[in-house]
Amino acid sequence: MNTDKQWHDLPFSPEDIAEGQSKGFLLNQQAYFLVKKHGQVYGYENSCPHLKINLEWKPDSFLDFDKSLIQCSSHGALFNIKDGKCVSGPCIGQSLQPLKLRKLDHSWQAEA
Repeated sequence: MNTDKQWHDLPFSPEDIAEGQSKGFLLNQQAYFLVKKHGQVYGYENSCPHLKINLEWKPDSFLDFDKSLIQCSSHGALFNIKDGKCVSGPCIGQSLQPLKLRKLDHSWQAEA
């Protein structure tokens, strides 16, 4: 994880993500993703705390079947969307690394 964090413009607006959907992207040469749930946008580093691999099985597919949890495609670990905490799987009790977001006038930025 990059410890020298700065604010960077997002390559898209989180407002363009449909409710209950997710979207991956690169920022500062690191993979991240956003999820929109109940009108809120949550961001995380795209790295499973168990194996340190990307979570999705195909582009922008970070959620389980009913879109209620984030799911690691490699071993099925499940994470709360709201706080990134693992609730099932080999990394139970660990959490995804959150991505801080902010909106400035007409653009969005992330601290990465």
